[in-house]
Amino acid sequence: MSTNSVATDIPTLPATGMPVDARGLALAVLAVLAVIYTLSWAQPFVVPLLLGIVISYTLNPVVTWLEALRLPRVLATVIVMAGVIGALGLGTYSLRGQVQTIIEQLPEVSAKFAAGIARMQVGQTGNLQKVQSAAAAMEKAATQAAGGSVAPRQAATHVIVDSPTFKLSSFLWQGSIGALGAIGEAVMVAFLVFFLLLGGDTFKRKLVRLTGPSLAKRKITVQILDDINESIQKYMFMLFATNVLVALLSWIAFSWIGLENAGAWAVAAGLLHVIPYLGPGVTAAATGMAAFTQTESFGIALVVAGASMAIATVVGTFVTTWMVGRIAQMNSAAVFISLLFWGWLWGVWGMLLAIPIIVIVKVVSEHVEQLQPVAELLGD
Repeated sequence: MSTNSVATDIPTLPATGMPVDARGLALAVLAVLAVIYTLSWAQPFVVPLLLGIVISYTLNPVVTWLEALRLPRVLATVIVMAGVIGALGLGTYSLRGQVQTIIEQLPEVSAKFAAGIARMQVGQTGNLQKVQSAAAAMEKAATQAAGGSVAPRQAATHVIVDSPTFKLSSFLWQGSIGALGAIGEAVMVAFLVFFLLLGGDTFKRKLVRLTGPSLAKRKITVQILDDINESIQKYMFMLFATNVLVALLSWIAFSWIGLENAGAWAVAAGLLHVIPYLGPGVTAAATGMAAFTQTESFGIALVVAGASMAIATVVGTFVTTWMVGRIAQMNSAAVFISLLFWGWLWGVWGMLLAIPIIVIVKVVSEHVEQLQPVAELLGD
């Protein structure tokens, strides 16, 4: 039998590999990268827009309720916006004394904290000198035991510890500039919320018309918009409830420990709890520094910071996670990955908007057949 005949007798196995459209995959990757770059570049426009949409979804039921009482839409919107702004202003005015006290204590805080850090550095330097002396004595003893001579060494007299300089004036100036920018963005968001509330269901009707004449597509669009509306409203209510709970528990804990201006620090803890993970860390650090300035004891400072972190952790882990799961029916891994991605893309604002964005993505994916795999990945 010849070699050619043997080769032809070997059966050919069918290919079992999954066919891959390399061109389509490359185009999809490039499209995703282009979208990410566009979102990062358009952050100053997209973030206030999303904030305005989320807040308008939250306040729309109140406006609708007032409209049902036969009030004009314009008057109902003005009443709701005036009520929200007035409540924020009243809360700020009621805490003005404690906030002013905290601001006046900033020079004293910086001086005492710097002195405490200096004492810690001196203690570390003394320990380092003791370690070096012990090491030199051990080296001398080992050399003598081996029969060698000990070379004279100059004992270390001091250790210089370089630390980066911190200028409180520069920090406060940068903070003031940032505060002015935040106030400007808040004003833009307020106007956007006002006009969105004033428009009512105008954009919803326009989106339904844009889907085409098909009745099935219109029903799906209406269902998607209603589900998004309901999910965002439930999430914002959950956010408000958990932040109030954090503020209340923080006020009780700070008052029991004896921290000055406990009310202002509790309000700050509730507001910063809006930002997942980062906000509680900032609150713990700030309250710890305030406690150290008041008592000059690192132990009390650690107790205050630990109490703040424990309250945020318990509320965030048990209450918030449970309520988000009930609202959006999403797994915790998807929520955490969303927080990482949007935080990396937009920083603090991204972490604030991460959950509403992923809720919208999940709702849309559940009603679009081509996006069903995305809904399956995000689902619980």
